[in-house]
Amino acid sequence: MIRIHLLERSQVVPLPRPEVFAFFADPRNLEAITPEFLNFSIFPPVPSSLDVDSRIDYRLSLFGVPFRWRTRIAAWQPGVRFVDVQERGPYALWHHTHTFADEGQGTRVTERVEYRLPLGALGEVAHPLMVRRTLARIFDHRQERVATLLGGAPGTKRAA
Repeated sequence: MIRIHLLERSQVVPLPRPEVFAFFADPRNLEAITPEFLNFSIFPPVPSSLDVDSRIDYRLSLFGVPFRWRTRIAAWQPGVRFVDVQERGPYALWHHTHTFADEGQGTRVTERVEYRLPLGALGEVAHPLMVRRTLARIFDHRQERVATLLGGAPGTKRAA
Protein backbone atom coordinates (compact mmCIF):
# COMPACT_ATOMS: atom_id res chain seq x y z
CA MET A 1 0.00 0.00 0.00
CA ILE A 2 1.35 3.42 -0.97
CA ARG A 3 1.26 5.75 2.02
CA ILE A 4 1.33 9.46 2.50
CA HIS A 5 4.04 10.09 5.08
CA LEU A 6 4.20 13.02 7.48
CA LEU A 7 7.09 15.01 8.88
CA GLU A 8 6.44 17.89 11.25
CA ARG A 9 8.70 20.31 13.07
CA SER A 10 7.70 23.16 15.37
CA GLN A 11 9.78 25.75 17.19
CA VAL A 12 9.38 29.13 18.84
CA VAL A 13 11.51 31.99 17.56
CA PRO A 14 11.82 35.08 19.83
CA LEU A 15 10.92 37.55 17.10
CA PRO A 16 7.64 39.11 15.91
CA ARG A 17 5.61 37.10 13.41
CA PRO A 18 6.04 39.53 10.46
CA GLU A 19 9.82 39.31 10.77
CA VAL A 20 9.85 35.51 11.04
CA PHE A 21 7.42 35.13 8.14
CA ALA A 22 9.58 37.44 6.01
CA PHE A 23 12.64 35.27 6.71
CA PHE A 24 10.92 32.06 5.60
CA ALA A 25 9.21 33.76 2.66
CA ASP A 26 12.53 34.91 1.18
CA PRO A 27 13.82 32.09 -1.07
CA ARG A 28 17.38 33.40 -0.70
CA ASN A 29 17.34 32.16 2.91
CA LEU A 30 16.84 28.55 1.82
CA GLU A 31 20.56 28.06 1.21
CA ALA A 32 21.32 29.29 4.75
CA ILE A 33 19.06 26.67 6.36
CA THR A 34 19.75 23.71 4.03
CA PRO A 35 22.46 21.20 4.98
CA GLU A 36 25.67 21.45 2.96
CA PHE A 37 25.59 17.75 2.05
CA LEU A 38 22.69 18.50 -0.34
CA ASN A 39 24.78 20.89 -2.48
CA PHE A 40 21.67 23.04 -2.74
CA SER A 41 21.36 26.03 -5.04
CA ILE A 42 18.50 27.98 -6.57
CA PHE A 43 18.44 28.52 -10.31
CA PRO A 44 18.41 32.18 -11.26
CA PRO A 45 16.47 34.26 -11.35
CA VAL A 46 15.71 33.92 -7.65
CA PRO A 47 12.30 35.46 -6.97
CA SER A 48 12.60 38.53 -4.77
CA SER A 49 9.08 38.00 -3.44
CA LEU A 50 6.60 35.16 -3.42
CA ASP A 51 2.88 34.87 -4.05
CA VAL A 52 0.43 32.21 -5.20
CA ASP A 53 1.81 30.43 -8.28
CA SER A 54 5.39 31.65 -7.76
CA ARG A 55 7.81 28.95 -8.85
CA ILE A 56 11.29 28.21 -7.59
CA ASP A 57 13.76 25.90 -9.33
CA TYR A 58 16.51 24.21 -7.32
CA ARG A 59 19.47 22.03 -7.99
CA LEU A 60 20.68 19.61 -5.34
CA SER A 61 22.23 16.21 -4.94
CA LEU A 62 21.65 13.35 -2.57
CA PHE A 63 23.95 10.36 -2.18
CA GLY A 64 25.94 11.75 -5.11
CA VAL A 65 22.93 11.83 -7.43
CA PRO A 66 22.19 15.32 -8.78
CA PHE A 67 18.61 16.31 -9.52
CA ARG A 68 16.41 19.30 -10.14
CA TRP A 69 13.38 20.28 -8.13
CA ARG A 70 10.64 22.79 -8.88
CA THR A 71 8.15 24.00 -6.30
CA ARG A 72 5.09 26.17 -6.72
CA ILE A 73 3.52 28.31 -4.03
CA ALA A 74 0.01 26.85 -3.79
CA ALA A 75 -1.25 28.98 -0.88
CA TRP A 76 -0.09 32.36 0.36
CA GLN A 77 -1.41 34.15 3.45
CA PRO A 78 1.20 36.76 4.44
CA GLY A 79 2.16 36.53 8.09
CA VAL A 80 0.06 33.38 8.61
CA ARG A 81 1.00 30.52 6.28
CA PHE A 82 2.21 29.45 2.89
CA VAL A 83 2.33 26.13 1.10
CA ASP A 84 4.83 24.92 -1.46
CA VAL A 85 4.13 21.87 -3.58
CA GLN A 86 6.50 19.94 -5.79
CA GLU A 87 5.86 20.27 -9.51
CA ARG A 88 8.98 18.37 -10.53
CA GLY A 89 11.34 16.43 -8.31
CA PRO A 90 12.05 13.20 -6.50
CA TYR A 91 8.71 12.65 -4.74
CA ALA A 92 5.39 11.38 -6.03
CA LEU A 93 3.83 14.01 -3.70
CA TRP A 94 5.38 16.86 -1.71
CA HIS A 95 3.08 19.27 0.15
CA HIS A 96 5.00 21.55 2.56
CA THR A 97 2.95 23.84 4.80
CA HIS A 98 4.62 26.60 6.83
CA THR A 99 2.46 28.20 9.55
CA PHE A 100 3.24 31.11 11.83
CA ALA A 101 1.45 31.96 15.08
CA ASP A 102 2.09 34.37 17.93
CA GLU A 103 3.35 32.63 21.04
CA GLY A 104 4.36 34.63 24.07
CA GLN A 105 6.85 37.25 22.95
CA GLY A 106 7.74 35.27 19.84
CA THR A 107 6.45 33.25 16.93
CA ARG A 108 5.71 29.55 16.65
CA VAL A 109 6.87 28.23 13.29
CA THR A 110 5.42 24.89 12.25
CA GLU A 111 6.53 23.05 9.15
CA ARG A 112 4.40 20.12 8.05
CA VAL A 113 5.42 18.00 5.07
CA GLU A 114 3.10 15.42 3.57
CA TYR A 115 4.95 13.28 1.05
CA ARG A 116 4.58 10.12 -0.96
CA LEU A 117 7.47 8.22 -2.45
CA PRO A 118 7.83 7.17 -6.08
CA LEU A 119 8.41 3.60 -7.25
CA GLY A 120 5.49 2.02 -5.42
CA ALA A 121 6.45 -0.78 -3.04
CA LEU A 122 10.16 -0.22 -3.69
CA GLY A 123 9.82 3.37 -2.50
CA GLU A 124 8.03 2.16 0.62
CA VAL A 125 10.90 -0.23 1.36
CA ALA A 126 13.36 2.68 1.06
CA HIS A 127 11.36 4.89 3.41
CA PRO A 128 12.41 3.43 6.78
CA LEU A 129 15.87 2.51 5.53
CA MET A 130 16.88 5.85 4.06
CA VAL A 131 14.24 8.47 3.26
CA ARG A 132 12.70 9.05 6.70
CA ARG A 133 16.12 9.41 8.35
CA THR A 134 17.45 11.72 5.64
CA LEU A 135 14.41 14.00 5.80
CA ALA A 136 14.62 14.08 9.60
CA ARG A 137 18.29 15.06 9.34
CA ILE A 138 17.46 17.84 6.84
CA PHE A 139 14.64 19.30 8.92
CA ASP A 140 16.57 18.97 12.20
CA HIS A 141 19.32 20.98 10.52
CA ARG A 142 16.77 23.58 9.42
CA GLN A 143 15.58 23.98 13.00
CA GLU A 144 19.12 24.35 14.29
CA ARG A 145 19.99 26.95 11.64
CA VAL A 146 16.78 28.91 12.28
CA ALA A 147 17.59 28.91 16.00
CA THR A 148 21.11 30.14 15.24
CA LEU A 149 20.02 32.81 12.76
CA LEU A 150 16.82 34.04 14.44
CA GLY A 151 17.25 32.96 18.06
CA GLY A 152 15.45 30.47 20.21
CA ALA A 153 16.02 26.75 20.29
CA PRO A 154 15.16 23.82 18.07
CA GLY A 155 11.68 22.59 18.89
CA THR A 156 9.49 19.54 18.60
CA LYS A 157 9.68 16.77 16.03
CA ARG A 158 7.07 14.46 14.61
CA ALA A 159 7.27 11.94 11.82
CA ALA A 160 4.83 9.25 10.73
